[in-house]
Amino acid sequence: MAQTTVHIRSVHDANFSVGWAGKHSLTIDRPEHEAGSGFGFTGADLLLLAIGAGYANDLQCEAEKRGIVLHGIRVVCDCDWSGEPARAQNIRLGVRIEAAADEDEILELAESIDQQSRVHNTLRFGVEIPAADCEVVPIEIEKEN
Repeated sequence: MAQTTVHIRSVHDANFSVGWAGKHSLTIDRPEHEAGSGFGFTGADLLLLAIGAGYANDLQCEAEKRGIVLHGIRVVCDCDWSGEPARAQNIRLGVRIEAAADEDEILELAESIDQQSRVHNTLRFGVEIPAADCEVVPIEIEKEN
């Protein structure tokens, strides 16, 4: 069974974090209107990026298996945030595929990705996210005289 692990760590004396997986890293922040610094992606951005990137990566892999030469992929993913608690709703995925194949082949390829994408299937079928296993480290606060 394949496993993926990511790490996220706050930046000392800053209002944002750094996330990494293997050799790759990125900056994670909150929107400025939520007291963020505006230095990086929000969790919401990363969710939509995961949906779009999962689709694009799976499309490239499946096209290669089918011998379809891709000349370009463009993916736009957006959603609305609502509900209590707030969650992504009305997720929309727009895809443009430029390929050396006929229209029916390209559409069949796109439909197959809609059904087999790991990220999409995780969200469609749900996944249990247990409460965090939290280690607490109290730091003594120096009192001013």
